[in-house]
Amino acid sequence: MNHVHPAAGERASQAVARYSEADVPTEYGPFRVVVYREADSGDEHCAFVRGDVDGAEAVLARVHSECFTGEVLHSLKCDCREQLDQALRRVATAGRGVVVYLRQEGRGIGLGNKIRAYALQQQGVDTVDANLRLGFEADARRYHAAVAILRDLGVKSVELMTNNPAKVEGLRAEGMAVSGRRPMVIDPNDHNREYLETKNERMGHLIDL
Repeated sequence: MNHVHPAAGERASQAVARYSEADVPTEYGPFRVVVYREADSGDEHCAFVRGDVDGAEAVLARVHSECFTGEVLHSLKCDCREQLDQALRRVATAGRGVVVYLRQEGRGIGLGNKIRAYALQQQGVDTVDANLRLGFEADARRYHAAVAILRDLGVKSVELMTNNPAKVEGLRAEGMAVSGRRPMVIDPNDHNREYLETKNERMGHLIDL
């Protein structure tokens, strides 16, 4: 597989610094895993890269936020694991693309507060109001690190895999050109249907249920 060009690192934004990289075999095939450290927080984010994306336009891409409960515990309360799996498979099939994995659990409020929000949801509160009751924004995620990573990789513009128009605008606001949006296909279950409906009705997501 093609490696990320070393010269791309010279274009890195001060928001992140490239720390390490290696080829990793996965069930989707080999990916180049590039780890970055955020300058302000020290948080580590990473990019899963397939093919040569340096200088490329309309690169198939997903900007994905960490979800320990969904991805590790296989919780049925959300669709995060399914979206990550779908994105990696699409990139593997296309032969070129990037999945940026951001360490911003629980829409940016952290794992502990996410579980506190879950406790409120057990009382009948939806995901938006749960975050608000805990004193957070409905969605506290930020995308400056993702754009810095994409720039470091040499990506000129992306075809973004997302159901969230706000994510498209978030990347554009940070200076990344988004040439198109590819919807993620989600099959709801009995545990996450209300969560997905809340995404649609209160957060402006475009999910076909």
